Amino acid sequence: MAGAPDHLFNLRNNFYLGAYQAAINTSDLPNLSPDDAVERDSLVYRSYIALSSYQLVIHEIDDAAATPLQAVKLLALYLSSPENKESTISSLKEWLADSAIANNAILRLIAGIIFMHEEDYNEALKHTNAGGTMELHALNVQIFLKMHRSDYAEKQLRIMQQIDEDHTLTQLATAWLNLAVGGSKIQEAYLIFQDFSEKYPMTGLILNGKAVCCMHMGNFDEAETLLLEALNKARCKGSRDTSQFGCMQSSHWQIFFTLSQLLLKHTEIFVYLGGLTFLALTSQLKLSHPDHVLVKRASSAEDSFERAVQSVA
Repeated sequence: MAGAPDHLFNLRNNFYLGAYQAAINTSDLPNLSPDDAVERDSLVYRSYIALSSYQLVIHEIDDAAATPLQAVKLLALYLSSPENKESTISSLKEWLADSAIANNAILRLIAGIIFMHEEDYNEALKHTNAGGTMELHALNVQIFLKMHRSDYAEKQLRIMQQIDEDHTLTQLATAWLNLAVGGSKIQEAYLIFQDFSEKYPMTGLILNGKAVCCMHMGNFDEAETLLLEALNKARCKGSRDTSQFGCMQSSHWQIFFTLSQLLLKHTEIFVYLGGLTFLALTSQLKLSHPDHVLVKRASSAEDSFERAVQSVA
């Protein structure tokens, strides 16, 4: 019904901005329609996933749950253990082949997130490119940026702006694109995150966004301060952001690792950031995100070095 109140607005906004515990705490909303209740539950369980509470989601969503919730459970299974990935992707593909549920927006969104994690961007786009919701359009922006196609990302952003220029996801997508484009757009991205920090409680996602901007602008001291605050929040809440928006902003460890590399280049001394040495940061990144591209590159470089040493030994 046109003009009807959006009972889920605050819940969605908290989730989009990385305030996962706040989303959970404010989810007891009365008089929701059946569809809104399913969306509410989907957002709550995705918030638990972002807080690494995978088993809670797996145990609470049973086989009788609605398709969107079953899709969220698949995401929890996928992220909970490397051993689950193959079987989860197999189940996901079976569901996507079922014409009765394949067009479900949450199922398509979860498919996009999982295939993006797998770096199978073409497969992800098969299920997300048609859009239909602001989250799907925002995910498309992220996928195209990961493919280094900022031109296609910009087209998706224009669609979002036509729908709602002031929407939180539209503003986030604008910041992501500005970061990818670089140059004077970095300052514009920073202002978007700064606006979020003034309007809403500070979250790791907002802090990380500001830190990335600061690093691009060469403000490493401010970036370190922001990242220390983000790390403290993560330690207190146990967050390991695995939502699609957290993926885009990168983990705290990844950014700290990159910051330490940059400072090494500038100072040529043994780096010590917030009580964490460069080697400790490297170890933390390997432990928390063993499949991350930086970890894979480092492992590949180490292997190449070992082979080179052995060849001349």
